[in-house]
Amino acid sequence: MWESVALTLAGAAGNNVGKVLQKKGTHILPPLSFKLKVIRAYALNRLWISGFLMDMCGAALMLTALSQAPVSVVQPIAGCGLAILCVFSHFYLKESMNGLDWVAITLAGLGTIGVGVGGEEQKVDKIPLFNIPWLVLSIVILFVLLNTWLHIYKRQRREQELTGPEVIEEIIYGLESGILFGISSVISKTGFVMSEMGFPKIVVPAAISCSVGCSAVGFVYQTRGLKHGRAIVVSTCTSVASIVSGVVAGMIALDEHLPTAPTGRFFLLLGWFFIITGVILLVSSTRIIARLPRSMQKFLKSNVERTHSIRRPSSARGKDPIPSTTIHASTLHLLTSPSKEKA
Repeated sequence: MWESVALTLAGAAGNNVGKVLQKKGTHILPPLSFKLKVIRAYALNRLWISGFLMDMCGAALMLTALSQAPVSVVQPIAGCGLAILCVFSHFYLKESMNGLDWVAITLAGLGTIGVGVGGEEQKVDKIPLFNIPWLVLSIVILFVLLNTWLHIYKRQRREQELTGPEVIEEIIYGLESGILFGISSVISKTGFVMSEMGFPKIVVPAAISCSVGCSAVGFVYQTRGLKHGRAIVVSTCTSVASIVSGVVAGMIALDEHLPTAPTGRFFLLLGWFFIITGVILLVSSTRIIARLPRSMQKFLKSNVERTHSIRRPSSARGKDPIPSTTIHASTLHLLTSPSKEKA
């Protein structure tokens, strides 16, 4: 189990850090296209190609972890990729972090330990095939309801000429992308399980292909949310929905279950809670601190941030967090997603 935990953490780190390196490399590159000159420019850029290779290696490690451990263990731990990214950005990119960021990272780390202690290897003897159509139907109905709600909300905004943050739109796009990221992990795991049960080996690449397609659609929804709304809301909903949907879908489609021992069940549930809480705190720490009394704000601000604010008094610290944890945080986030920046 600990081997799977380590593989998941390494994979999540590769996914998130790789995307940061790719974005850092694109600063001197033209927009990506299929032109030969552009492709050559990207291929010869060491920083971008390093990030791309790290992203691919991260995806391979995540697949390896899924082949060994339940989705209910891998998917929550993958949400810690955002915490790993923050640490990398702080020490490599010299980005400032406040006290609440470190609390969130600590919670994510404790949650990972809890999942590792409480999680147990599960042997799947059979796949409950009758549950899969119900799961697919439930997801389709949920998406129909969410998009109907979104359509009604947009029409009301146009009729009333409302301005300001489109909260409902942010939440819906975040939930939809997170659900798709979580389901993509379950699809990959299903392929590995069916291969172990004696099905033709073609089921593994077929499942991975479906997983990539599911992640691609989730990326489209995520991009729409980031374009029309605030990244903090979209990324929070994406990360939490990815974890919850992955765990629930794994229990329904793969007959995964909680540990039989009370102690293991307690640590697993506690680990889930810590990871989800840490992710929420990590993407919303700036806004939370802004609502606290001034004395608490001074206490939570790091020395690096105070120095940064003295040198640049006119600038305000902002966040544009990476969703992947959700999260992306998804099994096969092979597409480049917006990176986390802290000015």
